[in-house]
Amino acid sequence: MNDIKLHTIESAPEKSKPLLEDSVKGFGMLPNLHAAMAESPQLLEGYKVLHTLFGETSFNAEELTVVWQTINVEHGCHYCVPAHTGIAHMMKVNPELTEALRNQEAMPTEKLQVLHDTTLLVVRNRGVLSEQEVQTFYAAGYTSENLLNIVLGLAQKVMSNYTNHLAETPVDDAFAQFAWEKKA
Repeated sequence: MNDIKLHTIESAPEKSKPLLEDSVKGFGMLPNLHAAMAESPQLLEGYKVLHTLFGETSFNAEELTVVWQTINVEHGCHYCVPAHTGIAHMMKVNPELTEALRNQEAMPTEKLQVLHDTTLLVVRNRGVLSEQEVQTFYAAGYTSENLLNIVLGLAQKVMSNYTNHLAETPVDDAFAQFAWEKKA
């Protein structure tokens, strides 16, 4: 059991209040992840900044989803997998791709498979890739900027995935239909 509180705007530390108000404006609700992160205004602000920056990379909606969900599934995040499933639906990502990611199945294209595999390698090997692994990534049509942006996405997901593990963050009602558990 932990003592990480799910804050409301009223109960949050002063520096978190405007960040939470922003979340409500953007999502039409206060995501439980943001409510948990509010205990540390710096964490919440950092997460929101990284989320915005990762969304501004050259990755398209499918590629963003592949990076996010690959990391979420690898980390076994009970909260982020359903949340990003819902977000992927909002971004009009093919549900077959989302289900493949959730179920650790093959990607629908070779390029997305390489992105998935490379993201897993970055996570599992803490950024240490062989020359061949990097060349395979580039041969699929990705760039060194894309490789570094996987690191940006990973930084964002470490913040959310680890917070959700520590806070045992309940899945928001909006994403409950996408509940998920990691396969053994």
